[in-house]
Amino acid sequence: MKKIIVSLLLLGLLIFAASFSVAKQDTAFTTGEFFKFRIHYGLVNAGYATLETKEAIRNNKKVHHVVGKGYTVGMTKFFFKVEDDYQSYFDKETGQPYQFVRKIDEGGYTKDQEGFFNQTKNTVLVKDYKNKTEKTFAVTENVQDIVSSFYYLRNHPKIDKLTPGESIVIDMFFDDEIYKFKLKYLKREDISTKFGTVSSMVFRPYVQSGRVFKEEESLTVWISDDENKVPLRIKASLAVGSLKADLDGFKGLKNSFKVKVKN
Repeated sequence: MKKIIVSLLLLGLLIFAASFSVAKQDTAFTTGEFFKFRIHYGLVNAGYATLETKEAIRNNKKVHHVVGKGYTVGMTKFFFKVEDDYQSYFDKETGQPYQFVRKIDEGGYTKDQEGFFNQTKNTVLVKDYKNKTEKTFAVTENVQDIVSSFYYLRNHPKIDKLTPGESIVIDMFFDDEIYKFKLKYLKREDISTKFGTVSSMVFRPYVQSGRVFKEEESLTVWISDDENKVPLRIKASLAVGSLKADLDGFKGLKNSFKVKVKN
């Protein structure tokens, strides 16, 4: 049960973060953007996840600094407290990451890591503060961390041109490994949200089956079919129960949020 709750909360960040690679100058977002997601495990309101875009300086230039947090609430927090902090610093023009932070506490399971990318040498230096270790990993060109992936791919030049059945594949560095993350476009669909009826694009991420997910195609993600590419909803069939996460609040969008029918 604890592993399921942890996966539930991580998905609020990871899947929204890894949902959508040649990047172009950003058009889908800007400094000051903020998302809040409400995460349900069955009928239980288990927690929230947030993503906020700030500004920082790296390599003597202004870069995007995104802070993602996930946390349990209510009875879930009482039985199994989770506080996750994911951060990424990435280039405003190329989308390439400079640095990531992963600081988590999940019912006593902790990680405290920081990664520093060298895009020229295609390496990442990972500092593990908990275990007091440092290790350099070889990475692929245009590799992303788990948070930068979402922002990098919101500006994907083909995101609006996909036909049903087509896929996008990205390289993502996470847990000291590079993962091939495949995302298949399914269709366009109008969905009901707390803000009203919104046109969306529906995607299916391909994930490893077994320990958590029922099968390879257990996840479905909805993003707004507009210039913002706002993550609206995720549904996941887990080995035990199901997950649903919905956009609960937002501010600072670069473009107008389009609602077909307001509540």
